[in-house]
Formats: sequence, C-alpha cells, structure tokens
Amino acid sequence: MPSYKEIKMENSKDKMTLLLQPHEKPEFTKGLLLSFQHVFAMFGATILVPLILGLSVSTALLASGIGTLIYLTITKGEVPVYLGSSFAYIAAMALAMEQLGGDVSAAQTGIMMVGLFYVVIAGVIKYTGTDWLNKILPPIVIGPMIIVIGLGLASSAVNNAGFVSGGDWRNIFVSVGTLLISVYMQIFGKGFFKVIPFLIAIIGGYLLSLMVGIVDYTPVIEASWIRLPDLSLPFATPVANWQQYKFYFGPEAWAILPIALVTIAEHTGDHVVLSEICDRNFLSKPGLHRTLAGDGLATFVSALIGGPANTTYGENSGVVALTRIASVSVIRNAAFLAILISFFGKFNALVASIPSAVLGGMSILLYGVIASNGLKVLIKDHTDFSQSRNLIIASAMLVIGLGGAVLDLGGSFVVSGTALSALVGITLNAMLPELK
Repeated sequence: MPSYKEIKMENSKDKMTLLLQPHEKPEFTKGLLLSFQHVFAMFGATILVPLILGLSVSTALLASGIGTLIYLTITKGEVPVYLGSSFAYIAAMALAMEQLGGDVSAAQTGIMMVGLFYVVIAGVIKYTGTDWLNKILPPIVIGPMIIVIGLGLASSAVNNAGFVSGGDWRNIFVSVGTLLISVYMQIFGKGFFKVIPFLIAIIGGYLLSLMVGIVDYTPVIEASWIRLPDLSLPFATPVANWQQYKFYFGPEAWAILPIALVTIAEHTGDHVVLSEICDRNFLSKPGLHRTLAGDGLATFVSALIGGPANTTYGENSGVVALTRIASVSVIRNAAFLAILISFFGKFNALVASIPSAVLGGMSILLYGVIASNGLKVLIKDHTDFSQSRNLIIASAMLVIGLGGAVLDLGGSFVVSGTALSALVGITLNAMLPELK
C-alpha cells in the first residue's frame, strides 16, 4: 500500500508533459471526443457491477455521472478523476441481498454507511493527519483483504460461465470466447484499446451469444426509447418503474463497512498515481480529506438511489496518461454524457440483455485480476513471509475470508466473510510483535 505521507515529486527529463492542465479547457469538438473517450473507458467496468448484482444499469450510469460531479465539486475542480462502480463490494452486497432473500435494503444501507464512513475518516484526517491509518492498514493486512475480495465470488463466476455439471455447451463456448478476448486485449491491445479491454470483451461475447442463440431480445423490443432510470429509493414513489427499499441497520448492513478500509487505501493509491501523472500532489492540494469526502458523498448518493458503491477509476487515469490531457472540464462533460445515456431506454435494455455467460467469462479474469492486485501489494512491499508474524496474519485472513467463517455474537449481530477477515487482520496486526 502506498504511504500516506506527502509525495515528493522528482523532476526528471523523462517526466510526461501534459498538453492540458486540470484547469485548462480544450476546444469544443476535441473536448467532446475526449469526453466520449472517458465514457468508453469507464463504461465496461461500470455496467458490469450492476449486471453481476442484478441492479439497474441505468441507475449505475446515472450514479456514476452524478457522483463524479459531486467529487469534482468537493475537490474544487482541481483533480481530473472519474468515479465508476466499485468491484470491491460485489461479494458483500451479494451476500447481504442473499441473506434477506433478494431484498436490497441491507446492501444499499450498508453502502450508504460506507459513504458516510469515508466522510468521517476525511474529517479525522483533516485534523490529525494520516500516520494512524498507515499503522492499522499496513500491506500485510491490505494485501490479503484484496485477495479475499477478488476470490470471494469465484464460484459465482464459474457458475455463470457454465462450468458446472450438466452445463450448456453454448454458455461454455461464449464464456471461454469472452475470456480469451479479454485476455488478448490485456496482453496485445494497443493504445486506447488497451484501456477498454472489458468493453471490447463484452461486445465480442455478445456477438458470440448471438451466434449460438442465447440472447433474449424481448426486453429490448418492449423498451421505450426514452425512459427514466430504474431507481430504487427508501421511500414510496409515484413513478411506476421505480423500486422501493427500506433503511436497514441490521448485521447484514454493518458487515459491509470494514471493506471501506481497503477501498480507502485504494483511493489513496489511485491519487498517488494520478499525482505522478499530472506532476502535482493531490494528497496535499486539494487534500486527501477533500478527495475522500467527495468519494464518500458520491457513494452515499449512489446507494441512496439504488446504485453500487462508487470509486475512483484507474481506467480513466490511464486515459489521462495516454492523452496527456488532464482537463477537469473533459471529465465533467463525460459525467454529463453518462447521465444522458442513462435515460436511453432501449440502450439500457440492450445492455441488460447481455447473457450471464458473457459476465461469467469476464468475471473469471476480473476476479482473478483483483486478487492478483493483492499479491502485487505484498510483492511491492517486499513482505517477508519467513517471519511468522506475516505468515500468521495472511493465513488467518485468507482462510477466514474464503472459508465461509461466521462469528455469531448473539442476538442479530453476525460478522462473516470479508468483514470478519478484515477485523481479524487488523487485530492480529495490532497484537503480534513486529520483528526488527
């Protein structure tokens, strides 16, 4: 995990020179094309999360755009960051929905609590600094937590891909084809195509699905061209296609909260990378407290209207690095485009018609990549597993996080999965002596 201390920017002849600084604006036509490029960069990953969870794609796109605008406002328009759907909470949200028989109340309430937790941590950081956060979340805790998040839904990916007893050969064909396309783009993709491997794989997988006849076009035909996003709100609404859920503060919702510790670390890492790209120090100006608060408020609003958690998107930071254009104006217009797309009824119905086999093929790679990022954290830190302390922490977290462990504390308070793994890791890290 990157240090939370101030980044020291080094002057170098090889440092990338930006064509446009964050405060500068391109001319209209060029700016519009650049904004569409950012939409394409975030699109595949942003719609994949609601598709996996069974949430509304149109709501996720709307929340993505609104969340980005909230973030840009809180950070005073100084950081060229786009917010999209977070993969880190998929397993926890799916479990919360399963425990309530499909009801999203616990999942949405839990994500709202995560957003508010971000804001609280932002306030603490503003007045106390970040050294304390670095102590409770060293790489030996963060790495295994990311691995648990990535592999927590491995069985779901395998089932969707059709690799089950008696599975349909068509699903297997489509999932393998989708997987191979995404692998090819990851390895051999050039330029901008390397930034959007998920989107290309989804398109390729969809075409394969058409070939073998597993696409249901009925919802697309029946959908209207213009339609309000399918929001879910915690109160009764007069709009027919909007769903209702309730604020729910049971253990299923609270179990989602510890994952915020990992995503806070990832948030900081994303801003470290973007700071290097832009030759600035965004952790100091506008400050980590502002970027966290912006991310948290965006996540709160997204969950409030029925969307997934938001997070800063490395894909869009990659576009900034690729184009050397860090204009916040371009990011802002991309957010407006995402909001506009969320109102296209037939388009969103077309996205929702993507077969589960396509998602399964994507997820096999995606969940593995997330888990591998946990390994990268440990490797980058040169974590020494010859030390019993490190071996104990990682081993306990992995077995508890992936083994279906449940801690029943009496009454209705139950901690399990990723949340329990995080608590175990933080506790062991605090208790076990560190060898010098």
